[in-house]
Amino acid sequence: MANENTTEPKKKKYIPPKTKQHLSPSVRKIVKEKNIDISNIEGTGKAGRISKSDLINLMGDIPQPSKRKITHGLEEKVKMTRLRITIAKRLKEAQDNAAMLTTFNEVDMQNIMQMKQDYQDDFKKKYSIKLGFMSFFVKASVVALKNFPAINAEINNDHIVYKNYYNISIAIGTDRGLVVPVLKRADELSFSDIEKNIYLLSEKAQKGKITINDLQGGTFTISNGGIYGSMLSTPILNPPQTGILGMHNIVERPVAKEGNIVIRPIMYLALSYDHRIIDGKEAVSFLKTIKECLEEPRRLFLDL
Repeated sequence: MANENTTEPKKKKYIPPKTKQHLSPSVRKIVKEKNIDISNIEGTGKAGRISKSDLINLMGDIPQPSKRKITHGLEEKVKMTRLRITIAKRLKEAQDNAAMLTTFNEVDMQNIMQMKQDYQDDFKKKYSIKLGFMSFFVKASVVALKNFPAINAEINNDHIVYKNYYNISIAIGTDRGLVVPVLKRADELSFSDIEKNIYLLSEKAQKGKITINDLQGGTFTISNGGIYGSMLSTPILNPPQTGILGMHNIVERPVAKEGNIVIRPIMYLALSYDHRIIDGKEAVSFLKTIKECLEEPRRLFLDL
C-alpha cells in the first residue's frame, strides 16, 4: 500500500491593516518620547508600517498657518468689553494699593477624595447635588478666618474694619471673563447648601445673568486655577479684601509618611495677603489651619 504524504496547507501570513499603526519598538519609543501624532501618517514600511524615516520626514513638514491668522490677518484690534475693562482696573488697583505677598503650602487630598468616593452617591441622592471639593475649602476657610480675623478684614483710611460675617467670593471663569460672585453667610451654610449655591452662581455666571448684588459684600476670595490644570500661581487680591486663597490641580506625588515613601494626591495652596495689616506669621498659620482641616476633614464636621 502506497504511503500517502499529507501536508497541511500553508497559512497565509497575516498583514495588519494600516489603520492599526503597528510600530516597531524603536519607532514606538520615538513616538512616545516626542509625543508625535501618527494618526494621519502614511507608513512607507512593509505592510504600511511607519518607519523612522517617516517620522524624520514628518519633522520636516512646514506647519500650516493658524485658522485665526487666515481669517483675521497678522493682527486684529478688538475693543475690550466693559467687563474686561472693569477686571483690568480692579487688578491694577490691587497691585497699586496693597502690599501684596504670597505664601504657599501643600495639602494631601487623599482623605477628602476618599470621603467623596464613599459618600457621593448617598449625598447626591439625598441633596440632588454632587459633593465637590469647593464645599470643603469654603468650610476650611471659614474655620481659618475665625482664628485669624485680620484676613477677613479690610482697610478703611487709617482704620481696620474686622468683618464678623463670612461672605466667600468664588472666582468663576466664563467666556466673557472672570467674575467673582459671593457666597453669602458661608458660616451658616451646610455642605449641601454650599454646593447648591455655588452651582446656582456658576450657572448664572455662564449665562451672563450675574447681578451687581451677586458680586457685592465679599470678605475673602477662593480661586480655583486647578480646573484649568494650574500647578502653582500667585492669585491677586480682590479689593478691598485682604486675602485670597488659590487652589491648584491635584497631582500624585511621592511624599514621606512615617519614614516611608508613598504616593499621595497633592494640591499646592497659595495665600496672597495684604502685608499692611497681616503679618507673615498670621498668613502662614492661616494656610496651615486650612491644610489641617482638609487633611482631617472630620474636623469640619466637629467644628474644631
